[in-house]
Amino acid sequence: MTARLVTADTVLGFEPGTDAVLVEAGRIVAIGSAAALRRPGLIEVRHPGGTIAPGLRDAHLHPVGHAGALRRISLKSASDFGDLSARLRAAAKVLPAGTALIALRLDDESLAEGRLPDRTMLDATVPDRPVLLIRYCGHIAVANTATLEIAGIGMDTSEPVGGSIDRGENRAPTGILRETAVDLAIAAVEPLAPPIEPDDLIAGAAGLASTGLTGVGAIVSTEAGCWGAAESELDLLLEAASRIPITMTVFVSAATAEQLESAATRLHAAGGRLRFGGLKVFADGSLGGHTAAMHHGFADRPKERGTDRLDPAWCLTMSRLALRLGGGVAIHAIGDRANSGVLDVMETLIAEGADPGLLRVEHASVLTEADVARFGRLQVTASVQPAFLASETTWLEKRVGSDRLALTYPFRSLLESGAPLAGGSDCPVEPPHPLYGVAAARDRCGIVPEQGLDAASAWAMFTGGSAAAIGESAALEPGAPATFTVLPLDPLLATPDDLRQAEVQATYVGGSFAGPTPEAVAWNEPTQ
Repeated sequence: MTARLVTADTVLGFEPGTDAVLVEAGRIVAIGSAAALRRPGLIEVRHPGGTIAPGLRDAHLHPVGHAGALRRISLKSASDFGDLSARLRAAAKVLPAGTALIALRLDDESLAEGRLPDRTMLDATVPDRPVLLIRYCGHIAVANTATLEIAGIGMDTSEPVGGSIDRGENRAPTGILRETAVDLAIAAVEPLAPPIEPDDLIAGAAGLASTGLTGVGAIVSTEAGCWGAAESELDLLLEAASRIPITMTVFVSAATAEQLESAATRLHAAGGRLRFGGLKVFADGSLGGHTAAMHHGFADRPKERGTDRLDPAWCLTMSRLALRLGGGVAIHAIGDRANSGVLDVMETLIAEGADPGLLRVEHASVLTEADVARFGRLQVTASVQPAFLASETTWLEKRVGSDRLALTYPFRSLLESGAPLAGGSDCPVEPPHPLYGVAAARDRCGIVPEQGLDAASAWAMFTGGSAAAIGESAALEPGAPATFTVLPLDPLLATPDDLRQAEVQATYVGGSFAGPTPEAVAWNEPTQ
C-alpha cells in the first residue's frame, strides 16, 4: 500500500502543532507536524479545518436492519392512522401483485391515537397482499389477516415460548404479535417480500463509514431475523464480506450449539473485515412494547411485568461454548429484572474463569442500585445506547415511573461504579450516527441530566470503550492500524448540539479511505 500523509488542523490528544499522520502498509508510522513528516514523492491527503481523532465505533448495530431501513418504507414519523394508511397504500402501489409489504419502524407512541393499529385497519388499507409492520424496537409486529393466515396464526394457535399473541373476542388474533410470536409471521412473509441483497448491505456499510464509524459490533441471526431479509442474516453478511469497507465484529443469535459452531467456523474463515465476536442472547423485550422484564409492573400498566426470555441453564451452556470458540457473550437486557438475571449468569461464568472483558450486557436500560454496583464489581461491560433517549423523551417517565427514572440509562452511575461502558445505536432502532450518541450521553435530551457524562467520558464511550467491546483498540500511535475519523471540530470542546450538526470529513480504516463517498447513503431521521 502506498505511503501517504494525512493532514488536518490538529490531531486530537496531541500537543499543539501536531497536524499529520503518516500511514504506510495500513498502519500508523508516525504522528507529528506535517512540515516535519513531508518528504519528496509522498502523497499528501489534506483535510483543512479538520481534527484527526480515534475511529468512532458502534458496539451494537444490526447491519441487515440498517440495510432494511434504507430499502423498506419507514413509519417512524407517521403522525396518525390516516398518515400511516396513506404511506402503506403508496408503498403497495409500487410492489408487484401478491408481493408482501414489510414496513419498519412503526412507533405507536408518535401516533396521535397513541396505540398500535390492528389487522382490521391493515385489511382495509392494503387488501390485496400480506402486510407486516415491525415496531421500531423490533420486538413487536402487526400483521394483516393474509399474513396471519399464511403463518398459521389463528384462534387455536398456542402462545410461543417467550412471546404472545394479542387476542380479541373469541380469542381471535388482533394482528399484534410480541417477542417470539413475531418470528412466526416473519418466517411466513419474508420469502414473499422483495429481498435485501448483498449490494444493499454494502451500500449500508458505506453509509456507516460516512457517519465516521470505522467498526461496529454487528448483531446478526442465523435465521432471517425481523428486519425483512429473505435468507439467513449471517449468510447475507458473509456474501458481502469481501466488499465491506469497515470492520464488523459479529455477534450471532443462534438457537443451537451446532448453529453457533458453524457460524464461528465460517466467520473465522471469512477474511475481509469480518471476525467472530461471539453469542447474542435475548433476556427480555423492550420498554416501548411493555415487554421488558421488570421487578415491578410498568407505571402505566401496573399489572404487566414484561416478558422473561432468559433460560439460565441454556444461556450458560451456549455462553461456555461461545467462549471456547474464541468469542464473547452479549446478552440483551432492558428491564431491571432481566438485568438482575443476566448478571447472575455472568457472575457464574466469571466464577468459572471467564474473562469479564468478554461479557457484555446489551442496553442495561433499567437497573437497581445493587446491580449498578455489581456491574462495577464484576467488570462486565454495559453496552448502552444513549440515542434511545431522543426517541423516548415523551413517554419514558410514563413507562417506568419517577422512582425508576433516576436509574434508567444510568450512565454516570455506571461510570462511577467502575463498569466499562461501550456506546452504540442499536440501529435501525436509532440512526447509526455516533456523534448523536455522544451528544445524548452528555445532555441526555433533558432526561435526568445528572446522569449525563462529561465530554471526555462520552467521547471515550464511542471510541476506546466501544472499540474494546468489539475486540479492537482506538489508540492513535505508531504501529497501530491507521484507523481514524476526521471531524470538522474538536469533539471535547464542541457542544452537544454542535456534535449533532457536524458532518464527518473522512473515515479511514486500515489506511484506506472508507468515506464519505458521494454514493453512500447514511440513513437518517429527525432526532433531538
